[in-house]
Amino acid sequence: MEDLTIKQAQKKVDDWIKKYGVRYFNELTNMAILTEEVGEVARIISRKYGEQSFKEKDKDVDLADEMADVLWVLICLANQTGVDLNEALVKNLEKKTNRDSNRHKQNTKLSTD
Repeated sequence: MEDLTIKQAQKKVDDWIKKYGVRYFNELTNMAILTEEVGEVARIISRKYGEQSFKEKDKDVDLADEMADVLWVLICLANQTGVDLNEALVKNLEKKTNRDSNRHKQNTKLSTD
């Protein structure tokens, strides 16, 4: 199995779109598709880890594949809007660290004691 950096993943998706996909769907269409894919992940999580049960036809769903669908569409949106996801993630982690480095440690609701 090939490991990909975020930058490599963005390039692979872009190359695939250019070779097989003709062009990117527009941003609004991709946003709707992203919402749909997140809903599919939510459906699996709610049935596997929540109180709902699977319908017979849904027993063979693949959480990893559905998460990959979410990542795919997110990468498409990043590519077509000029977002470098690697850079964005690094900045986001810095923001969260600066903002929340003590917040969660002090949250008694998260205490493991």
